[in-house]
Amino acid sequence: MNIITNEIWFLMILGLIWIISAVLQDIKRREVDNIWNFSLIFFALAYRAFLSIFLWDYRFFVTGLIGFGFFYIIANLFYFSKMFAGGDAKLLMALGPVLPLSLSWLVNLKIFGAFIILFLIAGSIYALIYSLTLVLINIRAFAKEFDKQYHRYKRFFWLPIILALLWTIFVLIIGEKTFIFISIIIVLSPLLFIFSKAVEESCMIKKIQANQVTEGDWLYKDILVSGKKIKSTWEGISKKELLKIRKSKKPVLIKQGIPFTPSFLIAYIILLFLFKEYSWIFFFDIFA
Repeated sequence: MNIITNEIWFLMILGLIWIISAVLQDIKRREVDNIWNFSLIFFALAYRAFLSIFLWDYRFFVTGLIGFGFFYIIANLFYFSKMFAGGDAKLLMALGPVLPLSLSWLVNLKIFGAFIILFLIAGSIYALIYSLTLVLINIRAFAKEFDKQYHRYKRFFWLPIILALLWTIFVLIIGEKTFIFISIIIVLSPLLFIFSKAVEESCMIKKIQANQVTEGDWLYKDILVSGKKIKSTWEGISKKELLKIRKSKKPVLIKQGIPFTPSFLIAYIILLFLFKEYSWIFFFDIFA
């Protein structure tokens, strides 16, 4: 199988410890310290470098570098497409040197792909459950906001309905009735959008004091501080802007996101289980 078992398990346990700590930070403070993410990169690569020197085999270190490069690209794609906040992107990068579990490039690509797929599935289910929990806790505010958002966007409903009808006609013509379910997804997409907007507006906007604001927090909307505008951006509040806000001592509205690190933990644990119990999934040669 071309794998260094004991050394790999050490790295995976190291990664598990780091993710658990990141989850605790995220739940408690809605942020993960940069130094925590960067330290995992350092320790994982340092360990791989030491092992490569000890075993006189450069591949163990090089696979770590390639893993970091792969997840660096993926993390930036997720970040700039606004799927990830900065802390989530950095945690994904940090797992890059950990997840190459083999000295085979093909096997590692399968593992990377498996983790990304598991993460997306776990993230979708987790986000849905988290959102529904928020709705139940804030049911009155949500119902009011949902009605407001519905009346704001209902004029756009005709477009997905037309697209769904065209898609249904198309799949019937080509005889692929199995794909009719996509029409249902297209029709429901406006309602899902309105649901997410209603959850955000009714459950995720919080007024906090200036001394509670932290770097990277998302402003709900642009604010004026000492006559100067601080814009609400995806990157969040900068260190310079944070100093101005704290100096003003005025409360601000912050938009809170879903603490997403539990999705990393779920996907990582499933990957550990699959690798331990069903390692043939990763080592099977698809080109054989």
